[in-house]
Amino acid sequence: MEPPREAFGPARRLAAETLGTALLLAVVVGSGIMGDRLAAGNVAVALLGNTLATGAALVVLITIFGPISGAHFNPAVTLVFALRHELGPGLAAAYAAAQVAGGLLGVAAAHAMFAEPILQVSTHFRGGAAQAWSEVVATFGLVATILGTLRFRPDFTPFAVGLYITSAYWFTASTSFANPAVTVARSFSDTFAGISPSSAPVFIGAQLVGALLALGLFGWLLRPEPSGRL
Repeated sequence: MEPPREAFGPARRLAAETLGTALLLAVVVGSGIMGDRLAAGNVAVALLGNTLATGAALVVLITIFGPISGAHFNPAVTLVFALRHELGPGLAAAYAAAQVAGGLLGVAAAHAMFAEPILQVSTHFRGGAAQAWSEVVATFGLVATILGTLRFRPDFTPFAVGLYITSAYWFTASTSFANPAVTVARSFSDTFAGISPSSAPVFIGAQLVGALLALGLFGWLLRPEPSGRL
């Protein structure tokens, strides 16, 4: 999640964001399909399989792509870094486009692996104030995790993010999408992990609110004290 430590050009950074997000969505949707098929109707077991696969994959993907692009895989995270002036507006917009495109590619790859129709539109409605609030909380916690670990334990960021998302799948009513690109991509999968297009705008709005709240609070909380103050 941290800004790249080496001088990788925009093309390779965008390729890393596209590929990383594609692999993330392949894991999210593919493990959802596998869990649903093997669980024989037990939704809790299917969700557990989906959760563990996603959390584990995040650790690996952030470790691999972090040094290249920062491993955002998430327009809400990219927005936070742009507002912190760690990413220019043009590159930030390109990151977001790459993330959405990668997410759609990942969903298509998952469908192909499980002999599902490649092009789908989800009918899984996820609505209501509780779901929206869950996405505010989920994204707030994700951004807080990223900013906190980058400030104090940058080497632990991949593990912290993976662990946080693993827990947030279970403590939020929405199962913690916490990512606009993931939300868009999952609206094109009528499988276990899907979300109907009519539900997506509320989720995305809530995710952006959560990210901005975390940026504001943790920007203050993590700011070093001026020298000489207690």
